[in-house]
Amino acid sequence: MTYRTLVTSAAAIAFLIGGFGVAFDAFADDHNDTSAYTLIHAGTVLAVPGKRAKKKQTIIIKDGKIVGVEPGYLDDEDAKIIDGREMFFLPGLIDSHVHLRGEWSPSVRIDTFTKEQGDVAYDAAANARKTLMAGFTAVQDVGGPPEIKALSRAVAANKIVGPHIRAAGGVSVTGGHGELNGYRADILTLFQQPTNCDGADDCRRATRLAIKNGADLIKIASTGGVLSNTNAGTGQQMFDDELEAIVEAATSMGRKVTAHAHGKDGIDAALKAGVKSIEHGTYMDAESAALFKKYDAVLVPTVLAGMTVKEWDFLPPASYAKAQEVGPKMEDMLRLAHKEGVTIAFGTDTGVSKHGENAKEFEYMISAGMSEMEAITSATVIAAKHIEMGDKIGTLEAGKHADIIAVDGNPLDDISELLDVDFVMKGGVVYKTK
Repeated sequence: MTYRTLVTSAAAIAFLIGGFGVAFDAFADDHNDTSAYTLIHAGTVLAVPGKRAKKKQTIIIKDGKIVGVEPGYLDDEDAKIIDGREMFFLPGLIDSHVHLRGEWSPSVRIDTFTKEQGDVAYDAAANARKTLMAGFTAVQDVGGPPEIKALSRAVAANKIVGPHIRAAGGVSVTGGHGELNGYRADILTLFQQPTNCDGADDCRRATRLAIKNGADLIKIASTGGVLSNTNAGTGQQMFDDELEAIVEAATSMGRKVTAHAHGKDGIDAALKAGVKSIEHGTYMDAESAALFKKYDAVLVPTVLAGMTVKEWDFLPPASYAKAQEVGPKMEDMLRLAHKEGVTIAFGTDTGVSKHGENAKEFEYMISAGMSEMEAITSATVIAAKHIEMGDKIGTLEAGKHADIIAVDGNPLDDISELLDVDFVMKGGVVYKTK
């Protein structure tokens, strides 16, 4: 097929079937057929975030993959053509820290006992759809219960509309963040997870069990957490030998470990133990930043979560006190991390904030001193590598999934453009048009 052959202009095709909007709708109606070539006439393309955006390009797609990006508006009578000459195209966004199973609200504590597994599964499916429509074509769910593994499989099999999903398996210590807290002892016993552990040997067992149950990575809580209904603080809660045992067991079975960590002691200990990424990182300092760089680790800052929880008045007293202390510090943490040159992967802790509003994190990134290009790169190139999908997503290069979004304006000038994505394609399938 020769794309240099000018057969019929995209404008003429759109005119013949009733205009730009109808052309988009017609394509969307037939979106399940990815066997034919698709040509996107893009006004501007940021094919590889971190590099220069180019104008008047054609994105070539076949079988759900990128064939290439070539200059000019190439045409072919046998290809499907999308006219995006007034739009800015870039790779689908990636959120490295979500919780698709639910969304925090004043009823969340009672929902734990009233919702059945089916309710949770349907909630997760609805949240996955919202996430994709917001322009996030891949996520890493660091909650990782069985419903998320099932959802990941259903999305991969095209049974459910949603982003690519990697799901963590959680390993927690008794009474720590990641365990259920704040209820009667007999209720807590009923909800005891088999991957809770105490001591190095037991934590090896729990890690192996999480991997046996399908974990793509291991999520631990090396420190206390804000939303745990306990006054145990936000400092280190896993002992050094437990951290080392978890990393050793996970590494031996081909998995990486990420750590929820607020306190500096728990951040530093996790990094020294070989944890590859830190979620939140609230109390990190310059010494912690040096450890990130020494061990080639990634920070997933989730400032949006901190700014969300500090506004809540419905939290139980222990959580409310921690939210008021931790939330306001998170933007300063990100500012420090960026200044010190820490590698930052985009992540929001959505599920704390509302699903579909993930892109609000970008505004906090800009406020903390990151450029628009740095923020976008964190949610594409860096996040793709972080969630171990860098060979498949994160850029618009030949051989990668055709996960593409577009907006009317230029997000390199105004990051808020990404809060209202106008076009979403995943795997060559169009799911959203303006």
